[in-house]
Amino acid sequence: MKMIPVREAVGKVLCHDLTRIVPGEMKGPAFSKGHILRVEDIPTLLDMGKEHIFVLEMHTGMVHENDAAVRMARAAAGRGIELSAPKEGKIDLVAKEDGLLKVNVRALYEVNESEEAIFVTLHTDQRVRKGKVVGGTRIIPLVIEDEKIRRIEQICHENQPLVEIRPMRSLKVGIVTTGNEVYHGRIKDRFGPVVIRKIEEFGCFSLGQTLVADRVELIVEAIEGFLDQGAEMIAVTGGMSVDPDDVTPAGIRAAGGRIVTYGAPVLPGAMFMLAYIADTPVLGLPGCVMYHDTSIFDLILPRILADEQITRADIVKLAHGGLCSRCSECRYPTCSFGKHG
Repeated sequence: MKMIPVREAVGKVLCHDLTRIVPGEMKGPAFSKGHILRVEDIPTLLDMGKEHIFVLEMHTGMVHENDAAVRMARAAAGRGIELSAPKEGKIDLVAKEDGLLKVNVRALYEVNESEEAIFVTLHTDQRVRKGKVVGGTRIIPLVIEDEKIRRIEQICHENQPLVEIRPMRSLKVGIVTTGNEVYHGRIKDRFGPVVIRKIEEFGCFSLGQTLVADRVELIVEAIEGFLDQGAEMIAVTGGMSVDPDDVTPAGIRAAGGRIVTYGAPVLPGAMFMLAYIADTPVLGLPGCVMYHDTSIFDLILPRILADEQITRADIVKLAHGGLCSRCSECRYPTCSFGKHG
């Protein structure tokens, strides 16, 4: 830090905020810490009574906070991300389209192990809307060694992308509802409308709903019928418990389902099943999906629509954060549910 005359300060970096006071009108920073002084700033500084100011001397091999933030953000940003202008040394990463936020969490941690720099994001694997701020980055001091920024850029380039928004497809979805009580009309189905509402919120198209009795061959027939119609995802509702009449898991297997999981470390959603018939995902949805605003279905559906092939390891990771707090007013995804990173 060095004190110099204001008239000699053009191109220098301010070390602290400079407050301007106009009685009865304003009191606030006229120039912020880190500002690079311009010729047109000099009259304003003189009007503020500033004949001398403290500035930061930039040496070879040092990077100003705004330039450092730009470089880190550019290195990290993948598709679907746009950058804000630097402000007080910080840059926001903003979703420029609706989609699924994906963060390379391991690489994010590695970046933050670097000295004097931070990079923060929202939790990965959540649906975000266009315009949502999903991350931000800055350095801690006003200037930083160029070598440190180059190391962060290298981490980002080796793990591209650090942050991206993956578009979600609109799928054709078939719904199979099992249960003798529904099939024979003893009770009214309440499951189908819930599933249809959720998939339509994501822009998907329902091919319809088939009601079947608790018989394996009927479940197979209904699944195959939707596959013949070009279904790109099938949701099978009901019959997912261990009761002797609940044969939905057996029906999915008999239809040729390659089982990824039967059971998930998520509450609500423990009795969830995920299988694939060729490349078509088949979801066995437990009864909790019908009763709870947010469940395992809300965690898995966006990832399927983003063309992810869900693995057993993906399901296991849901255990950390997989307990819903059942708030009186659901705020998902602005909550901890499903946040495993």
